[in-house]
Amino acid sequence: MGAVTSTMAAKFAFFPPSPPAYELEEVVKGKLGMSGVAARETVDVLRLDTKRGNQVVAVYIKNPTAKLTLLYSHGNAADLGHMYELFYELSAHLRVNLMGYDYSGYGQSTGKPSEQNTYYDIEAVYRCLEEKYGVEEEDVILYGQSVGSGPTLDLATRLPRLRAVILHSPILSGIRVMYPVKRTYWFDIYKNIDKIPLVGCPVLVIHGTADDVVDWSHGKQLWELCKEKYEPLWIKGGNHCDLELYPQYIKHLKKFISAIEKSHSRNGSALTMDQPGNHRKSTDFRDTSTPIIDQREKYRLSTDQGDKPRQSTDRREKSRTSVDGKEKSRTSIDRREKSRKSVDHPEKSINGTDPPEKARNSIDRLGGMMRSVKLCNIDCFKPTATSM
Repeated sequence: MGAVTSTMAAKFAFFPPSPPAYELEEVVKGKLGMSGVAARETVDVLRLDTKRGNQVVAVYIKNPTAKLTLLYSHGNAADLGHMYELFYELSAHLRVNLMGYDYSGYGQSTGKPSEQNTYYDIEAVYRCLEEKYGVEEEDVILYGQSVGSGPTLDLATRLPRLRAVILHSPILSGIRVMYPVKRTYWFDIYKNIDKIPLVGCPVLVIHGTADDVVDWSHGKQLWELCKEKYEPLWIKGGNHCDLELYPQYIKHLKKFISAIEKSHSRNGSALTMDQPGNHRKSTDFRDTSTPIIDQREKYRLSTDQGDKPRQSTDRREKSRTSVDGKEKSRTSIDRREKSRKSVDHPEKSINGTDPPEKARNSIDRLGGMMRSVKLCNIDCFKPTATSM
């Protein structure tokens, strides 16, 4: 079943740029660089081995003022050559270290694109952050854009001390992008709808209300299913590939990063209260030699290959409401209902959903730069006639 799932994913989910937007070159002996981009002392270009035998290319951008590290999983039809300048600007403006990478089969990464490979890819990158750069789990923020929300949430479910997650135009699942199904099928890919309730850290969701690739409802529903909700950003008029052009994008990200920095740690934080009875197992690579792959495979056996269909979202929501009714007071339920109303009526929200300013030529230099890399050709999960 897993092989069939990967075959389906490769058929309609992955569109690596051809040719790649960059080449690898040796800048100085033993130090890699990327063609077409300026070499910088604060940027490392890396080749990382995955446990599936592939080599993925990654870039690590060091910010001397950073307290946190952002691990960014990019969207479809893009590679590091397209994303490099955006990564550098985000690192500078958000004051974070940033690690970005190409999935297997993307850019100069070896292998073929598949759902399972992306899970091993992000795992290899995370291990590098720990082992090479000494980054602690509680100082990591995972950022997943579009299809990148899949590997992001998969890793997030296995990191109990993770600081935060950012989902940018995320998908509920692969099949749900194309069809409004109410349950999860075994052949579906990136079953984010089933994984998001397992994430215990604060989650920021960003989505455009005019997204014509991944409908806005995907972001809204994922936000509703979060354990630790952070004020979402619904960008009115925003599409799938232009959210970086809106002023509120970088403004809201800065606000979120600042709030996360002030939370200090997961324990006792007003932002991140650990949930009792959390059924996820600790995945501390530093304290145990047991690979996280083993734990992940056990989880996937129950989610990716399970024969029992997941109940409809509507039924789960009713179940969650009834459980909340037992555990929480009526006041908390009223607050949740008000929160849901704000999601259903974004025009009344306070986080930038009033008619936004039109995309400017320069938003902290992000606007012009994003236009120059031309990322708006991303058509995730929408195969051309030749790819069918």
